[in-house]
Amino acid sequence: MKPNPLKTLRVSKYQIPPYKLLPNTSIQHHPLFIYHSAFPSSASAATIESHLRDIGIVSPQWRFTMYSTTHFHSTSHEVLAISNGKAKLCFGGEENPKNVEAVLEKGDVIVIPAGVGHRLLEDIEGGFEMVGSYPTGMHWDMCYGREAEKEKIDGIRHLKWFDHDPVYGQEGPMLDIA
Repeated sequence: MKPNPLKTLRVSKYQIPPYKLLPNTSIQHHPLFIYHSAFPSSASAATIESHLRDIGIVSPQWRFTMYSTTHFHSTSHEVLAISNGKAKLCFGGEENPKNVEAVLEKGDVIVIPAGVGHRLLEDIEGGFEMVGSYPTGMHWDMCYGREAEKEKIDGIRHLKWFDHDPVYGQEGPMLDIA
């Protein structure tokens, strides 16, 4: 199963300023992307994983909900494809006055730059699940905005951004900012 046609894709992009020890998009200045209805609502987790593997930019690594504790990754950007349900998510830290809160659902894809804090606020329908993917060859870590993580944050500036779009390959929104 292929994603919905690029010409029908609605994309939201957000720059989120740092907040406390959450760097958000302040280091590499790549925005948080939300691809609304990138995949048809009939797409299963397995078909999403297969498509992402075929494109070859990211490797699917897990199926799970989003943690309810704000966290970010310092060693990799992250691509989350919602494979089931609907949830309210927070990006940038729940106390950050410039955070992004969005209700997202099956078929949506989120491209989260390294350093952007994110968490689940509410699983609206129950059974919220995502396919978590990372650039091929990259390994992810967990950071929580703690003082002891400052050295890890410094490494974000050296991470490579996407050469191709993780969902659409040779075309797509990622290519507009590379």
